[in-house]
Amino acid sequence: MQFTDRIDAGRRLAESLRDLHGSDAVVLGLPRGGVVVAREVARALDAPLDVIVVRKLGVPSRPELGMGAIGEGGVRIINEQVMRFEGITEADLMAVEERERDELERRADRFRSGRERIPVAGRTVIVVDDGIATGSTARAACQVARAQGAARVVLAVPVAPPDTVAHLREDVDELVCLDTPDDFFAVGQWYRDFRQTTDDEVVACLDDAAAAHARDQAASAPGHHGLAGCDDEVLVECAGVRLPGHLTVARGAIGVVVFAHGSDSSRHSPRNQLVARVLNEAGLGTLLFDLLTTEEGGHRENVFDIELLAGRLTGATAWLREQPEAFGARIGYFGASTGAAAALCAAADPDAGVTAIVSRGGRPDLAGPRLSAVTAPTLMIVGSDDHYVLDLNRAAQAQLQCANSLAIVQGATHLFEEPGTLHQAAELACEWFVDHLTRGATPEPYPFTDPDLNPPMK
Repeated sequence: MQFTDRIDAGRRLAESLRDLHGSDAVVLGLPRGGVVVAREVARALDAPLDVIVVRKLGVPSRPELGMGAIGEGGVRIINEQVMRFEGITEADLMAVEERERDELERRADRFRSGRERIPVAGRTVIVVDDGIATGSTARAACQVARAQGAARVVLAVPVAPPDTVAHLREDVDELVCLDTPDDFFAVGQWYRDFRQTTDDEVVACLDDAAAAHARDQAASAPGHHGLAGCDDEVLVECAGVRLPGHLTVARGAIGVVVFAHGSDSSRHSPRNQLVARVLNEAGLGTLLFDLLTTEEGGHRENVFDIELLAGRLTGATAWLREQPEAFGARIGYFGASTGAAAALCAAADPDAGVTAIVSRGGRPDLAGPRLSAVTAPTLMIVGSDDHYVLDLNRAAQAQLQCANSLAIVQGATHLFEEPGTLHQAAELACEWFVDHLTRGATPEPYPFTDPDLNPPMK
């Protein structure tokens, strides 16, 4: 089994943990990559998310050999057998523990941004990582959770070697592992995208999860009226064709954004999934779906058939409006590459009822004369180093009659693969959608550093 990325792994893992929904569970992610996976699990279970920071206590002469582990709350787990065999004195242990305790507290403060640790005493704790190799860190985390008072400890991971899984079952009440391949060499081999997770991404996951959980609690409070919630795989009925998709709508969401992916892409696009996650964390719902069937996608001409793609987007929007999870919601379109052209064409229909549009690295030129008929406020995001597409967007902006803005992300090329550029694009899209789907107001032009690359909004 191979996972697209940690988000995909988390969503699949959550399916195997559905029986814990509503169990007052707490999800604890192991930093760094495990927190991204845990975020999806917590979202699906409507559970709070926290980080579990543990530090191994290594033998002074052989740091790779653990003689114990420590966790927050003064938790200390010691392997007396290793200490005796290695001749470790209490003074040796204290020196190592003091150094590791300082590092543990530093990391915990960094990741939580000053929030208190979520209490786990008497609760079910789900410890999540993005995969396990030797299992030493996962074992320590489960032992720490138990020592902090967890009534039940569940270890959940997407992939691990079978022998490690067998040994870890002794430390937990339940172990959920989606795949235990015999030819396991490293966790990363089971992911298409296994790029390193940064401290900032961990902080963002935890911050956004805390905000989302607070919103969910408020939305479920007596007297609250808002959209129903869901986070499910769906089949979008569109002109007699059933297209697979994923619909995410938190209770009380402020609107839903429908994604139109670019050529040679699908609902599994890691770039669109990152943008969708940022929107979800801001309280927006999202629908990612395949614009073409598998058979249709095999014919190159369909990938650039903007009329066909726009028709599918229109059909998907009509389907969405009939779903109870999105009933009465304002709709936005997010299009990438050729998907942006499809979004603009679909929005040009007078009956489209689209509230806002964002194009990332889009080809608005392919929308042709329909550009002038678009009435929804439109933001076009382009990389400063994507020169050809940047020129096309500037030309398209001159044809737009609606409120619009052109945002240039410095140092980015067409796919926004440069560090930080895709997240910047996602944040720009999020601001635009929140502004328009909540208040319908026209925001001020974005404050970019180079006014020459920053045409004023019409």
